Amino acid sequence: MRVLVTGGSGFVGRHVVRRLAIDHEVITVQRRVRFPSPSPVRDVELDLAELTADGLAGAVGGTLDVVIHLAELSNDPLGQNRPEITYKINHEGSLHLANAARDAGVRRFVYASSCSVYGVGSGNFLDESSPVNPQTAYADCKVRVERDVSLLASDRFSVVFLRNATAYGPSPRMRFDIVLNDLCALARTRKKIAMVSDGSPWRPIVHIEDICEAMRCAAEAPASAINREIFNVGQTSENYRVREIAQIVAEAFPGCEVSAGPPSQDNRSYRVRFDKIASRLPGFKARWTAAQGADELRRLFERIELSQETYEYRAFTRLKQLKYLLRTGQIDEDLFWRPQ
Repeated sequence: MRVLVTGGSGFVGRHVVRRLAIDHEVITVQRRVRFPSPSPVRDVELDLAELTADGLAGAVGGTLDVVIHLAELSNDPLGQNRPEITYKINHEGSLHLANAARDAGVRRFVYASSCSVYGVGSGNFLDESSPVNPQTAYADCKVRVERDVSLLASDRFSVVFLRNATAYGPSPRMRFDIVLNDLCALARTRKKIAMVSDGSPWRPIVHIEDICEAMRCAAEAPASAINREIFNVGQTSENYRVREIAQIVAEAFPGCEVSAGPPSQDNRSYRVRFDKIASRLPGFKARWTAAQGADELRRLFERIELSQETYEYRAFTRLKQLKYLLRTGQIDEDLFWRPQ
């Protein structure tokens, strides 16, 4: 198949294009190609906000079979920084892309949603049929995209939504603003995890490789298995309280101490079931556990001699990097790259 990946240079996207390129022709689209993809993946400079069906076909040199959409402002703190821009990019921009893809004859649209749409749960396990309760602009945009893009689905244009648990794992575009990665970096560089809250909120977490496998399966499955479907991505055993994740990390990093703080004002807490994806998405099986992921990062950090200076570097925390790009005039107030 010919597969277009938006956000292919990002934390998850780097892994997605590598995995898909084994069996398919993969193209990434970026407004400015700053991080070229490895061969044989082809990068195309294209502004998704100004995209048309003809422009999409012309840029990629013909028809596409699948679009996998990852290119959005990427987490709750970043989304809350400028909510109005978050809605413009994450909701309006994603809907615009889906319409252009459908009109260009693309047969399938795979959207990277998030388990953050559940927001505040009742304490019970939530599944794809449970009410959503988004608490942030980022999560609310995910709900809106699922709602609006599902209306575009037809026998000729399949749409599928992957609600990923909180990701973790290494990447060429590393992030330390996600919980397990952050705690592992603290354990390595400070030998102490001092939580700012009591760590009681629940979070489902998932390794980046399991997310990539879900995207591959969603791209390759029969349309009848995925069209108009929502899949939580992860496995039910991988729901933890944050303090439990901290303890798992401490066990992987000998000599690391863990301490807790007061209850947090952040009320986001949810446990999620993943039975549907395990039974109904052909070929998918989640393989990673938090303990395996923490051990993987420990071995990586030892090999590269991760320092506190590197851990705190702005490029590895999305909101820090965004503020730097704004401060230095590299992007404008609407978060578009300025001319070089």
